Amino acid sequence: MKNVVTLKPADDAIESAATPKPDALVARITSVRLSLRPSEQRVASYILGQPNRVAHMAIAELAEAVGVTDPTIARFCQALGFTGYKAFKVALAKSLATGVPYVHTDVSPQDSSADVIAKVFDRSIATMISMRNEVDPKMFERATDALTRARRIEFYGVGNSGVVAMDAQHKFFLMGMHTIAYNDPHWQVQSAALLTGEDVVVAISRTGRTRDMIQTCELAQRAGATVIALTARASQLARLADIALAVDVDEDPDVYSPMVGRLCQLTLIDALSVAVALKRGPELQDMLRRAKETLVAKREKEGDMLTPLTLAARSRWV
Repeated sequence: MKNVVTLKPADDAIESAATPKPDALVARITSVRLSLRPSEQRVASYILGQPNRVAHMAIAELAEAVGVTDPTIARFCQALGFTGYKAFKVALAKSLATGVPYVHTDVSPQDSSADVIAKVFDRSIATMISMRNEVDPKMFERATDALTRARRIEFYGVGNSGVVAMDAQHKFFLMGMHTIAYNDPHWQVQSAALLTGEDVVVAISRTGRTRDMIQTCELAQRAGATVIALTARASQLARLADIALAVDVDEDPDVYSPMVGRLCQLTLIDALSVAVALKRGPELQDMLRRAKETLVAKREKEGDMLTPLTLAARSRWV
């Protein structure tokens, strides 16, 4: 049975138990926005742009401001797992009370340098905090166990996610694990078909809708390998994977490179590598020490005499 987080309706009477985490609400709206009907997407965009104002608006006021009907607002709330607008407003108010600096405004050509710095950093920080609160500890633990026991780990990604796959391979390689990264779909399918039940595939995809990635993971599962997916929560890849770790980030790649999503993927990989290192215990320490010593030997020591050849080479980069 696949492990995928699903949205469940909230009940006003037991809201504290059934409502999504308050500090994760804005991230949840962001992640599902593009899957909603056009009219509901307008509602989502308005709320993300003016959350403080919406927290004090009646349903009729919000409907008028967005230019939709009251039932559209109700359907939007239900899509997020709430029974109605009242329960949604309570959760939104709690979300804003956490003080997390949620930002939904993208960089525009009219922005000054100060605006660009603030928007990019604030959005990255806010998204990372939201993702931290959304990671399922049980799924994370299962992923850690699978990676620790794996005979071989293969990281798959295409495009920007391929860069993350290469970084992940480097981290696990330094722990002495048999690992490789492929960012070419042809290499991925060939390698996936040769895996065994002792192997693990880590599939990295921002959307979870890439056909090549889905087909590759299906091949890996047929071969008996365990598939861990770092992808959007409600995606086809998440439903297919044996273990799905949600990375829900709403970014427009036409505005700028989708760096926030990549940061979230990289940070989740970091967390997995640290958890695996802790599980492997003292045996890993000596290996890491030896690897570090080889790097130290390649660095210049303070006071070393620089040869004319070294100085000439360095001058080209200064």
